Amino acid sequence: MPSTSKNLTAPSVPALNRESLRPDCSNCFALCCTALGFSRTIDFAVDKPAGTPCRNLAPDFSCTIHDSLRPRGFRGCTVFDCFGAGQNVSQNLFGGISWKASPETAKRMFPAFEIVRQLHEMLWYLAEAGTRTFDPDTSHQVDRLRRTIESAMTDARQVLSLNLGDLHARVRSVLMGVSEEVRASYLAMGDDHLDVAFAPGADLMGKKLRSRPLCGANLRGAYLIAADLRDCDLSGADLLGADLRDARLEGADLSKALYLTQAQLNAAQGNTSTRLPVDFDNPFNWSDNSKERTGQTIN
Repeated sequence: MPSTSKNLTAPSVPALNRESLRPDCSNCFALCCTALGFSRTIDFAVDKPAGTPCRNLAPDFSCTIHDSLRPRGFRGCTVFDCFGAGQNVSQNLFGGISWKASPETAKRMFPAFEIVRQLHEMLWYLAEAGTRTFDPDTSHQVDRLRRTIESAMTDARQVLSLNLGDLHARVRSVLMGVSEEVRASYLAMGDDHLDVAFAPGADLMGKKLRSRPLCGANLRGAYLIAADLRDCDLSGADLLGADLRDARLEGADLSKALYLTQAQLNAAQGNTSTRLPVDFDNPFNWSDNSKERTGQTIN
């Protein structure tokens, strides 16, 4: 991708829909490969300090090992999702001028990217919350928060001076309220059908849950690493922040799950029998790359 000025046709701030919150690497100055740091783990083959370009970064901001990231030890790169923050920072906040073309901007561009990614993630969840609630007051709260977040991204200085803690708290309160509302619709007769004790942040690593009814389960922040969720119905289940690394999702129904992200799916295992919301894709690393698009539209 070019390092010269290039304007997007999109508005200067993201609209409240899922399509505008998807990564567009062709309009980003590889900010995830430069601004962020990582340590050598099972997900990354090397150490990389924050603010330094990855050794696999090409001059045109593309990845020289993109087609072999997993076998080369960079699995973490294949599951990362910036929620469209990269192109917003690159093209809108910094006018399409890259950190290579103007090196002095890096000290502002890189931290701005980390903040904007969090703001875009909030917008991603709020987009869903606004469509899942039946409460007009909650809808108004969602709209006010959306406008607050979008207006905060008009320039880099404003982004860097944000009180993220306050925004996080306000968004979290709304998301939890919508979660209770949605899950209650699945638990109207009580939660006796949940034959496993669930609570936010539960340790369910490796848990054998195949075919268990999990409608309306509170799995917020749960550790579901390598859990067997095959053939489970997760309609109305709160998956906000749940760790789905290597979770088995073959045959599972996530078409109406709450607060799911593409990054969570990318880290899990599934196939075309996994039912997803209509605006999600089957990850390329799943056993069959054809797409299953059944369920509820969230936009």
